[in-house]
Amino acid sequence: MNTPPYEPSNQTDMLWFAKDLPNICSLAGLLCALLGLYFTVLQNFSIAVIALVWAVLFDWGDGIIARNMTGRTKIQGEFGAQLDSLIDMVSFGICPAVFLLSYGQFSAWYLPGAFVIVATAAIRLSYFNVFGLVDSATYKGLALDNNVLLFAFIFLFERFFSPGIFSIILYAMFMVMAGFNLSSLRTPKFSGAWFYVLIGYTVILTLIYSFR
Repeated sequence: MNTPPYEPSNQTDMLWFAKDLPNICSLAGLLCALLGLYFTVLQNFSIAVIALVWAVLFDWGDGIIARNMTGRTKIQGEFGAQLDSLIDMVSFGICPAVFLLSYGQFSAWYLPGAFVIVATAAIRLSYFNVFGLVDSATYKGLALDNNVLLFAFIFLFERFFSPGIFSIILYAMFMVMAGFNLSSLRTPKFSGAWFYVLIGYTVILTLIYSFR
């Protein structure tokens, strides 16, 4: 019979973890992902892109908050890591897959691409949960959140193409990124001052997409 790694107590009630500040930040990212899905299904793609970029910002933010908090317990950290991973699956796996399907008018031709996006996210996150970083500042393969940042930039050029042509561009882009996600290529883990760059990038894209 399998036994849980921790004995339950008042301090391990599920809602007790929801009060943990990094987890609140993670859940804010989940809300952004949900909004991204909502507006994707409605085919309001500009707002969907804004929501997904904000999901990346909150995903970075929860880790920064966690690393700078004092008195946070080991079990809080482990719970937060699991929560973050599950939310990443929604934000950077499910959301882009549904975006591709919606932009392709839910044609069956886009189902294989959507599956590749979701499967890639599941494989990559599982690998990361087991093996972690190559070192303190290096990922193996392209991190999933970088997909959204690249995609949000490329989608700015959508107006210069017909929907049919751009849907093919999106399809190809997501497949190429999936290849990089699962590759052995070593990529840097952006942290520190890069968070301020991400804030600026998020604000600028939010303004641009808001006026579209």
